[in-house]
Amino acid sequence: MEIQDAPEFTITSDLRWSDFDRLGHLNQAVYHVLLEQVRTAWLERVRPAELERFEAFVLARVELDYRREVGTEHGQVVATTRVVSIGASSLTCEQQLRYLDGTVAASGRTVMVGWDAKARGKRVFGDTERTAFLS
Repeated sequence: MEIQDAPEFTITSDLRWSDFDRLGHLNQAVYHVLLEQVRTAWLERVRPAELERFEAFVLARVELDYRREVGTEHGQVVATTRVVSIGASSLTCEQQLRYLDGTVAASGRTVMVGWDAKARGKRVFGDTERTAFLS
């Protein structure tokens, strides 16, 4: 099911000296760490309390386009995530890393699958969980 108007979830992250490569720009792996941080923060906010600890999520796909260099002079970046579709056991999010002025440095999509750690396989989302994804 495609979602048109889900809210965007945002965090601002400080950049550390170790996040940069020898050329002085953000290491490509750090982009993924920052996007993981916003996904995790969002899931912690929307995850229904009644879910068992073993009812988790795994990352099934990541696509990321690097649009602008993030340099040491930026100091901070804004990471965002927004649900764009929900399936029976997966959800797709649009994600971005932005400068503080809103300029998009990287953008892409991630697919997360509901995971049952006991059964070691995917799980179907319940109604409460689906509603929470859109809040």
